[in-house]
Amino acid sequence: MSNLEKYNQVFCEQFSLESGFDCEKVKMNDTADWDSIGHLNLISALEDVFGIMFETEDILSFDTYHRGIEILGKYGIEI
Repeated sequence: MSNLEKYNQVFCEQFSLESGFDCEKVKMNDTADWDSIGHLNLISALEDVFGIMFETEDILSFDTYHRGIEILGKYGIEI
């Protein structure tokens, strides 16, 4: 499974999205399940899947699908 597939799978699972959903449109304030608990669950799942530990600054600035890709790049994860 590619990193993109893993990333999309985490988004679909964490936010109860249908498989194949266009995750590129997912934003914190526009997604019902992306509340404070959903955010922590997303971060935790991504840390587990990619074997990393996000810095606090990155957790706080992670508010869109695309921003998450940028942040993962900082940790050497190519999406």
